[in-house]
Amino acid sequence: MKTSKLLALTGIFGTAAFLAVAADAPAPAAASAAAPATYTVTLSDVHMCCGNCVKGAATAVAGLPGVTAVGTQGADTVVVTAPDKATAQKAVDALTNSGFFGKSSDAAIKVNADTGATAGKVSSLDISNLHLCCAKCVTAVNDVLGKVPGVTGNTAKVKAATFTVTGDFSPKAVMDAFQAAGLTGKAGATKPEAAPAATSAKS
Repeated sequence: MKTSKLLALTGIFGTAAFLAVAADAPAPAAASAAAPATYTVTLSDVHMCCGNCVKGAATAVAGLPGVTAVGTQGADTVVVTAPDKATAQKAVDALTNSGFFGKSSDAAIKVNADTGATAGKVSSLDISNLHLCCAKCVTAVNDVLGKVPGVTGNTAKVKAATFTVTGDFSPKAVMDAFQAAGLTGKAGATKPEAAPAATSAKS
């Protein structure tokens, strides 16, 4: 109610009437609740070859309340939104554990590059947790391994939880090559490098 009307009522009916009318006046609207704060980080150079990769990124963080991971095919990015920094870090860890790898836009959010791979030569290496959602992912794995010195074969297939790389190569070189391509995984069991064949002594 306008002030002028309240003053007029005061003059006619006195202070008591004014107080009664004022009491009936609507209370000021409460300030709208502040929007919840969010923490956003972008991973770039992530392997995102198809819609299944995009879905895979979203699925990787599905168990974290208030978190989304939006992958973009072609741009090779995953944008993570979380309620706070600690949860954003958990989301990035979840993506890495699901085989996605990239560069963080935020120095405070670390991408775990530790795969457990060693530098010494081996004849075979089991790899798990590497993202293999479709035939294009398998093709990407074959392309990566084809450029690693000493690798002669692998058993990667669509949706494989574990596959084996064979040849005469360094596990670290293999995993570094995968991470450069936006993929990652865990290095598992290995077989030692084959011993060179013995040569007979000349008489």
